[in-house]
Amino acid sequence: MTVPAHPADAEFPAGTPADSPAEFPGGQALFRLDPRVAHLNHGSFGAVPVPVQEAQAALLAEAHADPDAFFLAVPDRLAEARARIAAHLGTDPDGMAFISNATEGANLALDAIPFAEGDEILVSDHGYGTVVAAAARRAPVTTVALDPGLPDEDAVREAVLAALTPRTKVAVLDHVSSPTARIIASPRLLADLRERGVTTVVDGAHAPGMLADPLAGGADFWFGNLHKWGYAPPGSAVLAVAPQHRRRIRALVPSWEDQHGFPRAVENRATADYTGWLAAPEGLDLIHRLDAAKVRAHNSALAAHGAALLAELPGLTPLPGGDGLAMRTLRLPPGVAETHEAARALREELAARLRIRVLIWPWPAGGGIRVCGQLYNRPEEYERLAAALPAFLK
Repeated sequence: MTVPAHPADAEFPAGTPADSPAEFPGGQALFRLDPRVAHLNHGSFGAVPVPVQEAQAALLAEAHADPDAFFLAVPDRLAEARARIAAHLGTDPDGMAFISNATEGANLALDAIPFAEGDEILVSDHGYGTVVAAAARRAPVTTVALDPGLPDEDAVREAVLAALTPRTKVAVLDHVSSPTARIIASPRLLADLRERGVTTVVDGAHAPGMLADPLAGGADFWFGNLHKWGYAPPGSAVLAVAPQHRRRIRALVPSWEDQHGFPRAVENRATADYTGWLAAPEGLDLIHRLDAAKVRAHNSALAAHGAALLAELPGLTPLPGGDGLAMRTLRLPPGVAETHEAARALREELAARLRIRVLIWPWPAGGGIRVCGQLYNRPEEYERLAAALPAFLK
């Protein structure tokens, strides 16, 4: 494969502090990212390594060469790919299905839960917008407010449990929250909810590839994106369902494989582009070859390095986060990014003027900034952000 090298860029500092994390050997060459841009927002859309791109391209060429042969073999090939993914995630391949994204997973899960009059769904104010919207379509929603500054997982757990009511049928919670990058659906919280008879639906969008045991806790329904930290092509995700719920899972659109039930009925969608799902195992295989523990440690150290640099800026406050996460967040000063419009404007201004990609999230009394760490990142990219950011916060 031919991958463009990073050119010398005068906008980057010439040196880095002695305690900066080392670059991951060969990490930049694994991707075809624009070297002029500091891509510090892996958590939003991910990035596909070159070997995975090439695997998908080969599959697409195969489909074009003989469509009949390709599509007739898809159900069995998806089952083989699913088994490879399940082995990496430590789950039962017969209880997991390929889906397109976390929002689809939320809808499939919620459709499989029998709601009665008066039942309620508990969500959090850190939840992903379309997942929360899916919950609100099924039953009245109660939102637990989780202060971004809550000190640890126990404090989060206590806040969630305190928000339960006798009508709480289901809790829809993030495993790792997207904007604030913290653990919410911890194994201990899931056990407490199970003891109280609450069905758990866990949004694990950021878990595969970033967490060593992404399905820890045994949620009733769990869905996670593979195209973020799992290096899969866009539109690749999985839904894992506990045995007692599987017979109620129905594809959102009728499938020619409906007679087989879950997971096959959910995966097969007639003439569609299956190449991303079939190539998805290559991403987790790559992480395994690189040494998954080293990849996780490297990415977490980079994110922590970036957060530490930003924490030195006046007005920025680091927020608690889980150890080992490759995303870190800080609160911005009051008056900055307090609305969706203001957060979007600041995010795009940083991209246009500095060629730096980060997530800016809105919050009353001061929004937040999230930085990610990935194999292609360099310490000086975070230093560049820290040097330039104060001018945008005035």
